[in-house]
Amino acid sequence: MKCRKERPFNQYLMAFFILFIVTVIAILSSVSYIEARDELVEKNLLLQEETEKSILQWMTLVDAGLKKYDDSLNEKMRNGFKGFLEEYERSGRDPSQMNLWKLKEDLGGEMDLYIVNADGVIEYSTYEKEVGLDFKEVPYFYEYITDLREAGTFSADRVVREQSTRKVRKFAYMPTPDHRYLFELGLVTDMLKDRSLDLSYVETGENLKELNPDLTTVRFFDTMGNVVGNKSYVMPPLQQARVERALAERAGATYQDSAHLTEVHYLFLDLQDPDYASDMSVVIELTYTTAPLQQKLNTLFISQLTISLLAVLLSIVLAYGGSRYISGPISEVVEDIDQIAHGDLDHTIRQTKGIEFSRLENAINAMVLVLKENIRRTHESEEALRHYSENLETIVDQRTAELKVANEEANLYLDIMSHDINNANAVSMGYTQLLLLKLPQTEREDVERIRQSILRSSGIIQNVATIRRIHQEDIPLRTVDLDSVIREEVGHHHEEQVRYERRKKVLVRADALLPEVFSNLIGNALKFMEEDGTVCIRVEDREDEVLVSVEDTGPGIPDPMKESVFNRFKKGEHMQSGKGLGLYIVRSLVERYGGTVWADDRVKGAPEKGAAVRFTLQKVQDREEGRQA
Repeated sequence: MKCRKERPFNQYLMAFFILFIVTVIAILSSVSYIEARDELVEKNLLLQEETEKSILQWMTLVDAGLKKYDDSLNEKMRNGFKGFLEEYERSGRDPSQMNLWKLKEDLGGEMDLYIVNADGVIEYSTYEKEVGLDFKEVPYFYEYITDLREAGTFSADRVVREQSTRKVRKFAYMPTPDHRYLFELGLVTDMLKDRSLDLSYVETGENLKELNPDLTTVRFFDTMGNVVGNKSYVMPPLQQARVERALAERAGATYQDSAHLTEVHYLFLDLQDPDYASDMSVVIELTYTTAPLQQKLNTLFISQLTISLLAVLLSIVLAYGGSRYISGPISEVVEDIDQIAHGDLDHTIRQTKGIEFSRLENAINAMVLVLKENIRRTHESEEALRHYSENLETIVDQRTAELKVANEEANLYLDIMSHDINNANAVSMGYTQLLLLKLPQTEREDVERIRQSILRSSGIIQNVATIRRIHQEDIPLRTVDLDSVIREEVGHHHEEQVRYERRKKVLVRADALLPEVFSNLIGNALKFMEEDGTVCIRVEDREDEVLVSVEDTGPGIPDPMKESVFNRFKKGEHMQSGKGLGLYIVRSLVERYGGTVWADDRVKGAPEKGAAVRFTLQKVQDREEGRQA
């Protein structure tokens, strides 16, 4: 039987020390590395999220501004259809007999004319390249123009680029009276050169690169898959497939490219508006480089590995030297080392007899100091990361402040525009009044139409101003005499048109905008009634509230529309329908006052006998009014 070779005790002890200390160092180093790595990755993700949030918010603001610009051309195109329809009637409603080229010259040569038949095919046009174009190849657009042809109302589209020529155009549509054809106007004018959508996109991309240093390229794609702002750019097949997928799914996606150390994010910004034929949605491609993050992670790993190796080498030396001189109470030393291994780095090895243990004590204490130094350096790294995070927050705050300034500047422009339009409307109204006085009765009808158009323009501006006050001004609620408000608004109209059946003082909780509720409801009711129709206002007392009803003898509100008439930009089905803001303002103010509003029939179960809008307001008792005074 072969005897097992015995080894000295100090070798076993040295092996134990080395294994134990290496394990502790490995655990501490691994935990420190994982925490630092996760923090780096988290900060990088946070920066990407803030970058993408900023671009989506900015692009939404850009589209809102462009939409206002596009809508400013609607009236010009609406007027263009007058001659279009007159030529259609002159030709006996036969498009082949219409002189489209002369009509284009009469319209100033800025608009191309198109005639689309019931099958969605362009039969005639002054833009010959599109004659024969079949819109059935774009199903959603064919359904849209079919609804326009059958509806019988004017509709304007957004300013878009043509797919074939990439020219900037604004289109508008008007069905023929017999609903056989849909007339289309395509505006190409120098005015559209100022609509710098591509430039806005490019500038946004450059600003984003300053916000995020890891962002290398930013590209924008429209709903046709074309890149915006770079006509010469040719998409590779892989990129084209990714863009088409984002457009088809109307959702973003993320793709990793480890070989090139890049990460590509696709964001889908849904800007589709049911009121327009064109979909202005955008796919945004953000390409990030992962090289800086990978370099930081590599540097962190190498530093942690170096520290760990040095600590291991030092521990081997100390363990070797200490094991040779140990001859005393080993258990006490093991207890001290165990306590240190559990994180109590301030603990020191107890003094024992013998020079061997004294040296072991000094060696282990020195090792603890090295570990504490490593931890200190790790904390310094964490502090550097926190400093980086603070700078990131500063950058985000700066961009937020810039967005706030941009919003205030937009409001200033809106105020200036509203002021100038109101001044222009006032001058125009003065001239129309003079014309009404000087022209013969037979020629006053056209002037009256102009006057009504100016009044509608002023009403729209007033509604926009009211909505801004509701959402931006902090107007405190106060006690208001409801009877006085109603009587003042009724006094603006003839008694034969508007009647008020209550003449009793009642106090409600409201503010200075309460007259806007009655102004909009009375104006809306008069707009839909015949000349001999009447509007009646009733006020009924309840326990803690009053019920106010504004009833008219007009055509009424169909049941399917009663729930939606108070929505913003919701128009009625009649020719007199406005921009859909009046009832939206009514609902906003009533809900602000703590009440509710709803549409009803003047005669229960008989919508055709007239409409009624009813709402509640909170009452203020006399004793409460006394305390407030």
